[in-house]
Amino acid sequence: MEKLIAYLLQFGTLNHREIKLISERAMETELLKDAYLAEAGKVFNQVVFVLEGVFRICYYNDKGDEVTKYFVDENHMVANPYQDEQFTEYVQAITDCRLLVFSKEQWKELSETIPGWDSMINKIFQSALMEKVDRRSALVSEDATTRYLTFLEKFPALVNRVPLSYIASYLGITQQSLSRIRKNVH
Repeated sequence: MEKLIAYLLQFGTLNHREIKLISERAMETELLKDAYLAEAGKVFNQVVFVLEGVFRICYYNDKGDEVTKYFVDENHMVANPYQDEQFTEYVQAITDCRLLVFSKEQWKELSETIPGWDSMINKIFQSALMEKVDRRSALVSEDATTRYLTFLEKFPALVNRVPLSYIASYLGITQQSLSRIRKNVH
């Protein structure tokens, strides 16, 4: 719980009563490696804070190939910005994960009870969006080696925790190409 509170306090202020309310509403749970937190075509209305572990957000392209779009690791949130609409992607645990989960109703209660909650949450989602854009934008125009080096720079804690096939998919290259690049870089 301390990790979540420390994370939230980066984006606003909370008093002891508000922290207690948040703590009472969050449910800690685990999700095993390879399990799905959310699936395309299904409604996902929970808000999840990752205490431990790594998720990947992926989808299937028009050729049926699985494409890794993004990684989410510790001290980040996973939520559907379009409440009550079907998710368009999959969120899969690629390690065993420990999570704090808020239901839609619990999240709404926090919004209605804590002054400044919505502002704090908007700052969190804006920050996450900017981080996502920053991480992805370098991958668009660079060659494969530069993309891998950028990945190492942007995700230093993930390179040894994520299967190479997912990293290759994220970088838009084959696993064989990634193996060659890794051999030449290291």
